[in-house]
Amino acid sequence: MSLLALVIHLLNLFAPALGVALLLVLASHVFMRKRAKGRGWIAPAAINFVVGGAVLAAGLALLGRDGRMLTYAALAVACATSQWLWLRGWRA
Repeated sequence: MSLLALVIHLLNLFAPALGVALLLVLASHVFMRKRAKGRGWIAPAAINFVVGGAVLAAGLALLGRDGRMLTYAALAVACATSQWLWLRGWRA
């Protein structure tokens, strides 16, 4: 596998984590304005991306294949939990 092919494969592996992270931060700023106000965009998106990337890598390692629905469900749950912790959702 060439270096370019490896980079393209890695970008495709982590693209869902980036998409979920950005959409989750956008949704929190739209639907939870009071809690998300003053929290910024970059830090929660980066944290959600790292969490999502770790979940996708773990799913690939455990299941042996990328793109399993169990991995995507775990991605959604892990990123939502990360965002809930970032916004201190327990203080509702």
